[in-house]
Amino acid sequence: MSERSGTEDLRRRNLSAVLTEAHRHGPLTRAALVQRCSLTRSTIGALVGELSALGLVYETDAAAARVGRPSPLVHASERVVALAVNPDVDAVTVGVVGLGGKVHRRIRYSTSSVPTLREAVNITRAVVEGLSVELAGAEHVAGVGLAVPGLVNAGAGVVRLAPHLGWKEADVVGPFQEALGMPAVAANDATLGTLAESIFGAAAGYRDALYLNGSASGIGGGAIVGGVPLGGASGYAGEFGHMVIRPDGEACHCGRRGCLETEVNLERLLKVVGLERADGDQLEDALGPGLPFPVLREIRRQTDLLAVALSNLVNVFNPEVIVLGGFLGVLLDADRERLGTAVAQGPISGLGAEVRLERAALGSELLLVGAAEAVFAGLLTEPRSIASHP
Repeated sequence: MSERSGTEDLRRRNLSAVLTEAHRHGPLTRAALVQRCSLTRSTIGALVGELSALGLVYETDAAAARVGRPSPLVHASERVVALAVNPDVDAVTVGVVGLGGKVHRRIRYSTSSVPTLREAVNITRAVVEGLSVELAGAEHVAGVGLAVPGLVNAGAGVVRLAPHLGWKEADVVGPFQEALGMPAVAANDATLGTLAESIFGAAAGYRDALYLNGSASGIGGGAIVGGVPLGGASGYAGEFGHMVIRPDGEACHCGRRGCLETEVNLERLLKVVGLERADGDQLEDALGPGLPFPVLREIRRQTDLLAVALSNLVNVFNPEVIVLGGFLGVLLDADRERLGTAVAQGPISGLGAEVRLERAALGSELLLVGAAEAVFAGLLTEPRSIASHP
């Protein structure tokens, strides 16, 4: 490698480091960036200048310090955005997310039946067309990220199996790219949720964390091990919903019986409270004080079975924190003491005693932030690539 190419490679890596810090932890002063990136103040100044020229960051005045000149605050530009799409069995949700994890818009388009791939693409295209004025005001649209509830080969952009959607061996990236005229990436929804919570949510700052999400499409999740997301040999790690917790339980679509997602199940909760469908807030309201005994019995049944699964996961992963999203977060808040005590006592050798149980912090924006993060990954690695994509 020549001296020039070596210098350019170092510059590229330093640009990536500064933009990533501003995106994930900003706004930050230049002084903070000096410490976080282990670079000199003059180097940080030059890097921030280049990123500003690219439209990726901007600076504002910081509060005056008692001694010396105040260091400006460096912000990742919220006007650099990604489109995020989450198809589910009863809706297609589309969002506009800026650098820094800021969700500008979230539109949930309810469907009367499970959407086909073509229907999901058409719904997304119509929603995006309705956002044309807003997107025109963006500095740059980096692409579209798809958070799909199923087995997704992220590298190929292919859904191997999304059983609740009925999608199988389907190229999802191609149709969305063609319809929207921009690059697309796809990944499992819970994997992206894990990523979002580990960067911006309840798992931020933890090196060993688990995330489980419950939705109408079942239960999935992900693991952060030693600060690194666990992907698995083919990228399918985190299918926690198919952990068997009752061998004699309900039949699962996977062919086994008593899987976590058949026993701890949103549909069962909705049925017992008399709702056909509900978002997280509606379900939470339905599980408020003064519940009749049949509802309490179902909450306790699902809580106890969830505790079995979480205890097994604690034995395997030894996490510092377990984050629960979707209706699992509602279950946690419905009887936090019961679930917390069971998880503290269930694992071997007292491993559960120090595990924190947290509800996902990003709420309904979680999967949109995760899908956008998949889009931003390339830009964070190669900030100069924005210059070749107007």
